[in-house]
Amino acid sequence: MTPAPFAAPPVAAPDWELDYYSRPIVEADGKKRWELLICSTPDPAVVEAVQPFRWVRSCPAGSVNSVWLREALQEALDAAAEQGMGRPRRLRCWRASMRTMVQRAAEGLGLELVPSRRCYALLEWLREREATVYPAEEGYLCGPLAPLPSPIRPIPVPLPEAVRGDRWSWVSLPAAALAEAPEWDTGFASLLPLPESIDPQAPVTGLRLVSRSRALAIAGWLAGLEPVRLEIDGEQLVLEAALEDRWLVAPLAAKEAEAAATAFALAREQAAGLQFIAVQSDESAPGFEGFWILRDLPDG
Repeated sequence: MTPAPFAAPPVAAPDWELDYYSRPIVEADGKKRWELLICSTPDPAVVEAVQPFRWVRSCPAGSVNSVWLREALQEALDAAAEQGMGRPRRLRCWRASMRTMVQRAAEGLGLELVPSRRCYALLEWLREREATVYPAEEGYLCGPLAPLPSPIRPIPVPLPEAVRGDRWSWVSLPAAALAEAPEWDTGFASLLPLPESIDPQAPVTGLRLVSRSRALAIAGWLAGLEPVRLEIDGEQLVLEAALEDRWLVAPLAAKEAEAAATAFALAREQAAGLQFIAVQSDESAPGFEGFWILRDLPDG
């Protein structure tokens, strides 16, 4: 009896990032094109050159619903399996207006949905398509489009007392140091591959939270927030997270707020908007209880 050929199990897939929305293209029926984009979240800890998963499907404007989306997601899962990839651990969606529809489709396939703007790879891919793909399509809406209505930004909510730590401080690292983050001893972490074009010596500004007794608990709490970026709002240091969450980290003196805003602006120009948050039990500790690389990118 000839033994059955051994089938290698699929490689565990990273998280997926999803955008299901209209594009600046008018189809033959006079309606705007809807499109589903899915890409995998790159893992900088993977040394081997792994081709990222990317998947595109156009959706007729009359079929924009959770049923179509669930069927399309199943096709994407099948395509990933054919490439030897497993099911994603999480599915991130960054548009608040599409959250309910994506939630229904994901639940129908047993996928965990994380509403989050930590979709940096997807946003870069979308900007690439807006610059090179859509303008070449028939029916492309060239010229300035009507601006989207500006969402009302919620007032920052103070961080809970239990997760403020003993103290916090500004920290600056060269981009080359952040490139080594996958090798650091870290409890909770969410890292990003650095853009190839970045200057290794470009300064990256970050925030360090220190707590001798609750560092790991604080890191775990922050991990659940889906931190997106730090910003200076007037004379306040604010952490933006998830889809619309805004957390007040600390009030700042006027000069400190001005210096921090300048540092973030410099990072946008020289370091692709990179930022970071570090959580430690002590400044001299060799590792981190938590470490997140953030990017200050436009939301849409």
